[in-house]
Amino acid sequence: MELMKAVIYNKKGSPDKLIYKDVEKPIPNDNEVLIKIYATSINAADYRPMKLGIIPKKKIFGADVSGKVESVGKNIRKFKPGDDVIGDLSDFGYGGFAEYATAPEEAFVLKPANISYETAAAIPLAGITALQAVRNKANIQKGNQVLIVGSSGGVGTFAVQLAKYFGAEVTAVCSTRNIVQSSTLGANYTIDYTKEDFTKNDKTYDIVLAVNGNYSLSAYKRVLNKHGVYVMVGGAMMQVIKTLLFAKLLSLGSKKMYSLYAKSNPKDLEFVAKLVADGHIKPIIEQRFPLDKTANAMRYVGEGHAQGKVVINVNGE
Repeated sequence: MELMKAVIYNKKGSPDKLIYKDVEKPIPNDNEVLIKIYATSINAADYRPMKLGIIPKKKIFGADVSGKVESVGKNIRKFKPGDDVIGDLSDFGYGGFAEYATAPEEAFVLKPANISYETAAAIPLAGITALQAVRNKANIQKGNQVLIVGSSGGVGTFAVQLAKYFGAEVTAVCSTRNIVQSSTLGANYTIDYTKEDFTKNDKTYDIVLAVNGNYSLSAYKRVLNKHGVYVMVGGAMMQVIKTLLFAKLLSLGSKKMYSLYAKSNPKDLEFVAKLVADGHIKPIIEQRFPLDKTANAMRYVGEGHAQGKVVINVNGE
């Protein structure tokens, strides 16, 4: 039996319930790819389920991965050993906080040669979520006026850049320390929520993306234009619950209110990765941790103040 290092959830592990230890290295079945992971990154989809006691079967969190294909099952046609890949394991049991992971080939896309493993690992969930929010749910059009509430985290930083890429006018809502970052990423206007309440001025928007915060749905609806669209992509748990419960009722009429549950999609991942490779957008990486410090990284991201993404470097390349 071959072993690997991994970060395992253990409910008796104190204080973080995440233990760095040796576990059995996975073996791919006929329809799986085995990758050597060089980098992974942390998302709300990791720390929120852990807080709720929703644990992956493998007891290893981590959805975003980048690395090199080590071996493939006999039915795999898309990849071969040695290929550099980016993966989204969120629909395939997670497993990214480890030296190796297996998943079906639809979890992966080829990594563009001109971006690092670290950069690649910061793309999947945050990039796909932002893309599906602005393009699919909100149906963004050139010239739209877009308000992004919570512009400084992983999804928010991608959302600002993608909205600008699609030709929108962007207003970013964030704290004082993130104003410069949001402007640098392309926001036309910024609102410091510690000094100004955007729900109480007269400005309205074609699209409102709620990435963070906890404002009332009626306040969000009030700042929408006549045919405006609100999309909840994250935020405080109460914001998420309120949107799930009441958005459909509040969508009666011309203003629409939606919640987004992003889905793993290799075409979307390829699209965002190409934008990164071509220099149109970039993931913002605030901090880096080694694999054995994953518990510290999860704690930091869970506090909700990360400026962009937090990456875990696994195999040191």
